[in-house]
Amino acid sequence: MARRDVFANITKPQGDTSERKVQPSYVAKGASRSMVSSLNELAEKAALADQNLSGELVVELDTSDLDSSFVSDRMTEDDAAYVELVEAIRDRGQDSPILVRPHPSQDGRYQIVFGHRRARAAKDLGRKVRAVVKEISDAEHVIAQEQENSARQNLSFIERSFFAQRLLDLGYDKPTIQSALAIDAPMLTRMLSVSSRVPEDVATKIGPAKSIGRDRWIDFAQRVEKPSTKKLVGKLVDDEKFSSLESDARFEFLVAEIKKADQLQREASDKGEWRAGDASVRAEFKATGKTYSIALKSEEAATFGRFITDNLERLHQEFLSSTKTEGKRLADHARLEVPGH
Repeated sequence: MARRDVFANITKPQGDTSERKVQPSYVAKGASRSMVSSLNELAEKAALADQNLSGELVVELDTSDLDSSFVSDRMTEDDAAYVELVEAIRDRGQDSPILVRPHPSQDGRYQIVFGHRRARAAKDLGRKVRAVVKEISDAEHVIAQEQENSARQNLSFIERSFFAQRLLDLGYDKPTIQSALAIDAPMLTRMLSVSSRVPEDVATKIGPAKSIGRDRWIDFAQRVEKPSTKKLVGKLVDDEKFSSLESDARFEFLVAEIKKADQLQREASDKGEWRAGDASVRAEFKATGKTYSIALKSEEAATFGRFITDNLERLHQEFLSSTKTEGKRLADHARLEVPGH
């Protein structure tokens, strides 16, 4: 009996569910907190494959009458896990029903809220899919969809980040997205900082990268934001070697190549050559850690070298003066940007 009212808070549609509009006050209402709580309970129970949704009417639907959710939360399918799911359903049937809602714009069709993999398995097996049909709004749809996935813990950080980005692009406010992902505002900010800087086509080609967590994705996003790095990554993801790797290894491959390119760039910037306008003196310079060496090459190298040596104190004072002047200029500029100054 404890499970009879699992869907109690999502049985009533809020307005016209055929429109992709989010009510600004949706999460601010006290009722939404109750709905999210109920959805959390639903998701936890849906994650137990050997239990049905007691007290709810389970029907059998033709998979040809089903459409996917209007917002995707997966990048790629885990082939091994999917094969196991198909075999399990083949052997003992579909233990847990999926959740669908009447399609908001097409009569006689249904939209999957969660359970896409089970619906696909039923289709591949040539069977009908067991489902619970509920009238729910778009906002309730995305919350139920992501919280069920969160309970199953099978979406990676980057998948959740781009799911959040898609919801934001669809016009959902941040409190609603936070409820859908069961995260706080700082975490949503971190997710969006990644999804807004990492090109979606690059993330899609990398895949879910299940073992790659938040901090490494944030670091990757900061690196790929650099135009030259973004261009490099764009070429690497089309490389045959990259395509042959598993998702986690693809991420590691890109990070390694980015670091290699950065190192080469640093080395290149630490080496150089200077020539006098009249070509009478040529200098080669190189920076290595705390050492900076200059090699003068020409018939006048020794004479010019002694001149530099004799004037090192003056040159150093000019360097200190220019450094202080630049520091003061930057400080004055910063003060001008502060309101009230």
